[in-house]
Amino acid sequence: MFRFGSGIALWALALVPLLILLYWQASKRGRALLDRFGEHELVRRLRASVDATAMRWKGVLVLAAVALLALALARPQFGTRVETLRRQGQDVMVALDVSRSMYAEDITPNRLERARIEIGRIIQRLEGDRIGLVAFAGDAFVQSPLTGDYGAAMLFLNAMDPDIMSVQGTDLARAITVSLEALEETPPENRIVVIVTDGEDHEGGLAEAIAAATAAEVAVHTVGVGSVDGVPLPDVDGSGGGGRFRRDDEGNVITTRLNETALQDIALQTGGEYHRIGQGSGGLGRLVERITGGGREVESREITQFEEQYQLFLGAALLLLVAEFIIPGRRRRPRDVGGRRQTRDAGGRGEARDAGGRRRPDAGQEVGS
Repeated sequence: MFRFGSGIALWALALVPLLILLYWQASKRGRALLDRFGEHELVRRLRASVDATAMRWKGVLVLAAVALLALALARPQFGTRVETLRRQGQDVMVALDVSRSMYAEDITPNRLERARIEIGRIIQRLEGDRIGLVAFAGDAFVQSPLTGDYGAAMLFLNAMDPDIMSVQGTDLARAITVSLEALEETPPENRIVVIVTDGEDHEGGLAEAIAAATAAEVAVHTVGVGSVDGVPLPDVDGSGGGGRFRRDDEGNVITTRLNETALQDIALQTGGEYHRIGQGSGGLGRLVERITGGGREVESREITQFEEQYQLFLGAALLLLVAEFIIPGRRRRPRDVGGRRQTRDAGGRGEARDAGGRRRPDAGQEVGS
């Protein structure tokens, strides 16, 4: 099977007819310039010294070399080989809490923004792993399925905020369940779930979700965001009675705090680790090492690769250019024989001149007294 790896380069073949036109114009202009001198002896000698056949062949060689170079640029490919591609890495589902409590400003700039920054750093350090995103609050859904396109994952991550959730609250059990469902087709040894939240579980059912993760042999790593001290919850949408902070029906300011106990329990029971994002914390560097350090072969497939053959065309073009350089474009001068150079007189009769240019009679001519 034959194909071109860069077919657009074939447009370079348009140079060939352009060069033919330029050659023709140059030849026509050269003849016109010589004709302006008339039939002088110098013009006849110049014309006689040029080998027209050789010049035509030199032009043909240049045109053929240009065509071969254009074909080489188009990367001709023929002949195939089969290669086995293996992908090393793990499948990671990151569930991000996008409930309104994540707007708390106990860390800079706020919990949600800091969590997105740290998750983005995880994505940037992945190599060969696939990552997916789950958004959760009072419910959960897959925001981005498993993918190796880290740029697309970053776009989905930046779009995650409380406005995409129709049900508020914090349902950790639902986040774990949806993450496990997204990893069903992944081998058990390559599954990882990361829950990023402030840990305020308001829905229940957490024990059953932990049991399901344990049965599926999935390590659930938990990341706590915020401080363990209660902080006021900002009223970002004005639904808390007006003012800077949200208030309950009795007018008291609603506070939110990091629930480390629940998150530590999830990680402990599923074989994961607990990490914390807060003021003065070192980020998620250790979690990244845990994810990237356990890569295994998760996919193997065979593909057919075409062999690049541009070298043949490039080599042939260079040989033609060398041949064009070697071929002489002018006729050789007649050699001196015995100190005499053969010429012709104006009448076409043969005559001989010695090395000094003096005229001598031909060998068969009778010499008069």
